[in-house]
Amino acid sequence: MRVTKFISLAALLLLTAVFSVAQQPSSQSSTTLKHVAIPDTPANSGKDMFNSYCAVCHGKDAKGNGPAASALKSAPADLTALAQKNGGKYPSAHVSAVIRGEATLPSHGTQDMPVWGPLFSSISGGHDALVQQRVANLVNYIETIQAK
Repeated sequence: MRVTKFISLAALLLLTAVFSVAQQPSSQSSTTLKHVAIPDTPANSGKDMFNSYCAVCHGKDAKGNGPAASALKSAPADLTALAQKNGGKYPSAHVSAVIRGEATLPSHGTQDMPVWGPLFSSISGGHDALVQQRVANLVNYIETIQAK
């Protein structure tokens, strides 16, 4: 019964908290979002996961200029400036908490931007070690792109 509830919850979460991508602007120049299922990108590459999960909003350069950015209620953060905004120290614990959904930001956890922890759990079959690997590799990749 518990497994059925977990699978049902994971399926519902996956269906409702989907990955957002921008569509072409309409003739009224407003951007709409197209919701798609989260891809199962390998957990061993933070860069690949960033490109699959984050770049659509934050941009390939992580500066908050992804193709879906204009359709969001809150502008995506410039992820290359996290250390600068934190006195020169990369806030890895905070970034990890945001990805996992343990810390909230204006756009994370709303319909605009999914909370990745539960989504990573759903594509990892509920294996916490794989979720931890995904989060750690993504956090480490974001650290490598910090502005100097």
